Amino acid sequence: MTGPKGLALRAAEAMEAKKAEDVLILDIGSFTPVADYFVIGSAETAVQIRAITEAVEDALDDLGARLLAKEGHARARWVLLDFGSVVVHIFGPDARALYSLERLWADAPILGR
Repeated sequence: MTGPKGLALRAAEAMEAKKAEDVLILDIGSFTPVADYFVIGSAETAVQIRAITEAVEDALDDLGARLLAKEGHARARWVLLDFGSVVVHIFGPDARALYSLERLWADAPILGR
């Protein structure tokens, strides 16, 4: 299995392959023990959110990562996938604006790719 950074990068790639918008990786490891990285992306429709969710799950499973928890659902316009050191957030546009994780974690560096 690859390390947390590799998992985060692979999750972002899987999201972008399914046309997720505004994908970014926040390096939150020095700010919280919750995770090392948040991977955040947006999608316009419930169908696209579901496709992105499945793509991320498959991609990280292929790397040996174990999905610890899955919260939300595409109809709610928000899905959270918890892989331990990496937490993936897939938002509809309204939900992304509402939760505003980029603002909440503004001090966290954005991982360059």
